[in-house]
Amino acid sequence: MIPFLDLKAINAAHRSELIDAFARVLDSGWYILGNEGKRFESAFAQYCATQHCVGVSNGLDALHLILRAYGIGAGDEVIVPSNTYIATWLAATYAGATPIPVEPRLDTYNIDPTLIEAAITPRTKAIIAVHLYGQPADMDPIMAIAEKHKLKVIEDAAQAHGALYKGRKVGSLGHAAGFSFYPGKNLGALGDAGAVATNDAELAEKVRVLTNYGSKVKYHNEVKGFNCRLDELQAALLSAKLPYLDSETKRRKEIAAKYSEGLKGLPLVLPVIIEGAESAWHLFVIQSQNRDELQMQLTERGIGTMIHYPIPPHKQSAYIEFVGMHLPISEQIHRNVLSLPIGPTVTDEEVEQVISAIKTQLR
Repeated sequence: MIPFLDLKAINAAHRSELIDAFARVLDSGWYILGNEGKRFESAFAQYCATQHCVGVSNGLDALHLILRAYGIGAGDEVIVPSNTYIATWLAATYAGATPIPVEPRLDTYNIDPTLIEAAITPRTKAIIAVHLYGQPADMDPIMAIAEKHKLKVIEDAAQAHGALYKGRKVGSLGHAAGFSFYPGKNLGALGDAGAVATNDAELAEKVRVLTNYGSKVKYHNEVKGFNCRLDELQAALLSAKLPYLDSETKRRKEIAAKYSEGLKGLPLVLPVIIEGAESAWHLFVIQSQNRDELQMQLTERGIGTMIHYPIPPHKQSAYIEFVGMHLPISEQIHRNVLSLPIGPTVTDEEVEQVISAIKTQLR
């Protein structure tokens, strides 16, 4: 059996460091808003090449709090990719704004910058650019559009820890970025966790206050805030794993290269990375017009796969107000995509087994 993602094996590689981190927190007697959180925030800000990082409870809260801190809310519109996980849309909804979907490029899956301006109205306040599957969005034209229309650009970097765009780390490309450390991410906690990265000191301070009931000083609440703090245990565990992120990303790149070479010439759509970008390869996603049959055959051969994502946000019951909206590129992608096993513990032999099984099915 080749699992889609073996979290037990991934974390086993860091077992001693994780146990040490747990013991350090346990013995400290301090479990919320302590030194472990500060330590991780400093290290992750340095990793992203940003001046500030604020630990939060998860990736959705990271995006939501950025919007709130920028004063975006009721009556405002936020441009979002039509092809993304629903959390991107929910962040705008949580803030009280309306998500306005824009279709992706079919080859990269990321928002198509050439379609953004047509979606801008006087109510538009921000663009959320998702680096989907770990592949950086084309940020230069997005930032140019934002500057022209005086909009904020928020990176949804939940899947893209360590990805590069023209030599710069994602998280440092827009005005602010939201990260997720959900256990299955390239940098995964052992529970829910997230962070906001930014060079905007004022924004970072506002986010920090919002995460803690709207309070800087205990029992003094300046604004109506939330309880969205990163706890000390998850911060310590993330600090233990962060030094290994680049080497694990390197292994993901090696696997992606093997898939790309081994699956050439088959009736599949393979990933495309834009010029000047380096994917973090959170996922290796192919497209097949016979996706469901291919997945079934791979399952029968003991190969784990996943579909990211089977239903686009505008077709979800949660967004019934979008009923009747037709977004053909996103709908095609969601019908055809299939994610293959990729992760730092996948072996070359397992990669070859996956390639062989797909070739057998498609030839």
